[in-house]
Formats: sequence, structure tokens, C-alpha cells
Amino acid sequence: MADRSFLDWPFLTDAHRALADRLESWCAARLARFGHGEATVDADCRALVAALGEAGWLGIPVPDDGKPLDVRALCLARETLARHHGLADFALVMQGLGTAALAAFGSPAQRARILPPVREGRAIAALAMTEPQSGSDVAAVATAAVEDAGGWVLDGEKTLISNAGIADHYLVLARSDGPGTRGLSLFVAPADAPGLTVAERQQAIAPHPLGRLAFDGCRLPADALVGPRGGGFKAVMTVLDRFRPSVGAAALGFARRALDEALAWSERRPMFGTTLADMPVTQAALADMALDIDAAALLVYRAAWRADTVDGRNTREASMAKLFATEAAQRVVDAAVQMHGGSGVVLGSVVERLYREVRALRIYEGASEVQRQIVGAQTRAAFAAAPEGGTGHAHAS
Repeated sequence: MADRSFLDWPFLTDAHRALADRLESWCAARLARFGHGEATVDADCRALVAALGEAGWLGIPVPDDGKPLDVRALCLARETLARHHGLADFALVMQGLGTAALAAFGSPAQRARILPPVREGRAIAALAMTEPQSGSDVAAVATAAVEDAGGWVLDGEKTLISNAGIADHYLVLARSDGPGTRGLSLFVAPADAPGLTVAERQQAIAPHPLGRLAFDGCRLPADALVGPRGGGFKAVMTVLDRFRPSVGAAALGFARRALDEALAWSERRPMFGTTLADMPVTQAALADMALDIDAAALLVYRAAWRADTVDGRNTREASMAKLFATEAAQRVVDAAVQMHGGSGVVLGSVVERLYREVRALRIYEGASEVQRQIVGAQTRAAFAAAPEGGTGHAHAS
């Protein structure tokens, strides 16, 4: 059992602690039966969405209409699920990412039609932003949306889209007007929309439903537009500000599991007449792993607390949490693999699986390099705004 002393931190309420306890028990009872392989990934993902919905856990990333997203609850859920099963974390968060902009900016009719089945696990959601020439640079999206005959026609390509092939709808960021961020709009496209196809299924180092979408004269009705025309960039950036701390939380889940595996292995592994755990070099590695985890957790739950309790943008804190936690988790998991020696790189071992699971977190929802740019820019802005010099960075947003 991972160290859960962080639940006593003042960032969390008793309701959050109770939620974490309930979810921990549910994970222990329900997740062991789900696989981790490419051959069953679609079926496992569908089954996980259904199970999470039936148990009510999808109400965390897809709250009831009119209720705000509880970012601390989302972080707790992602950390707990990731520690038990990476695909369960994926199944939960994609239901949120595939609906959050619609929940915040969509029409009442859109919300009433789409959100309940996603929340209940009866439908699967997806967000389609990334293109072959546009990843972290969201403003470079080129998929075209042309108003035509009382509706919209989309042409272009999306790649590396999570839930491609199993989603019931996609939130699609496309260019409806001129260059730059103000030319982007957001659309909701049903998976069976004419002209929308899954052009290719893609495989990642950790099995997830992933693919390339093709829009070839894809016709959508006028009410497919989510929020105002030209408001797509603002919508997705607002969502990412809220969800980025939870990427750090998922990384924490992987890191805590890696530390547990390293501790258990080092205590039982014979080494030079003693155990691996008794060697000073091992204890130093374990100390570094524990330090990385606690430092990351502090940043993650600070960002989540601020998102829930402080008005205004949470950009800097969210980026710091995402950046540090994902980089720290990579170090922790790598140390666990190293500690396991040869058995740590055997396909299917827990630490080998964690090594593959954790790597993508440093890339998606803004790569580490992009997060450094954001934090640097925010820190410069705080310095410029601070009276008589000094960073004043604690209040940057």
C-alpha cells in the first residue's frame, strides 16, 4: 500500500479524504481483472468506462450540469487509478477531456444530449486537437471548417487521438476563420458523421486506443458549433488549465506504485551477503524517490486547491505541477527499473509497464518544454508587476 499520509494535508477536505478511501477500496476489488495488452485494449477500455460509470466515478470528470469541476477530486481519482491500472486512469480522464469544453461553453441542448450518457459510462468521449504539424502549438491547427448550406464542412486530419475508433463523439478544434488563435472554433462531431473516418489505428509504447482521423467533406449541422465562433482556442486552453494538474496526479500514481515495487523488491533481494535494501546506495536512491514524490504531490495539490478555491487563471501553478510531477515520476520509475536489474526490463513486469506508461505524460497536454516556457513567461510577468522589484511569483496566474 502506497504512503497516503498526503491525505492529511490542508489542501484537502474531509470529503476528499472519504472519496479517496472509497475509490481505493473499489480499485482493489475491481481492477485486477482488466488486462494491459494491445490485443484487448479496446474491449478493456469500453469495459472500464462502463464500470467507472456504473460506480459513479465518471461524475468526477463529468460533473452534473451546472456543477463545477472539483479539480482536487479529479487529481485524487487519477492518482489512485493510475497507481492501480494505467488504462483505468486513461478511461476516466478522457471522458472529461472529451466533454469539459462542451460542459463549460456548449448550449443547453448539447449538454443535455451528450453529457449524461458519457457520465454514466454509456458513451465514450474524445478530444481531437493534435495534427501532424500541430501538437503543442495549438494555434497552428489547420483542419478547415467552412460554413455551408446552414451547417459546416470539415476537411483535414487529426493524429494521435485518444479513443479514436471507440469514441461515440469527438470534440474537434478546427480553423473557421483567419490565422492565429482567434480563427479557431470547436465542434462536436458524432463518430458516424458523413466524411469522418478513422484512417489508421496507431500503437503507442503503452497500449491505449489511439488513431488518426480523416475529415473529408465531413458535414455537420449548424448546432455542432460549441460556444461562439472563434472561441475554440479559449475553450480548450481553459480546459487544459483545469486538467493539467491531474496529469501530474496520474504521474504521481505511477511513481507511488514504482516506489512500492522498489521497496518490496529491495527488502527481499539478496545482495552481497545482505539485502539490496541494506546497501547505502539503495537507501540513497529510495530517499531521492520519496523526495521527488512528496515535492511533486505538493505542487499538484497546491495547483488543484488553487483551481478550486481562488478566482482567476491557474496557468502558472498548473504548468508547474504538470512539469515537475511528470519529470519526477519519470526519474522515480527509472530508478525502480534500475533497482530491479534485469528483471526490471522483462516485458510485462510491473516496473517495465510503468516505464512505458509514464513516458507519454511528459508530452501530452503540453510537453515539458512548453510548460517551461509558460512558467518562465509567467514568472517574468510577475516580476514586472511586483512593486519595487522582486518576483511576487506566488501571486502570478
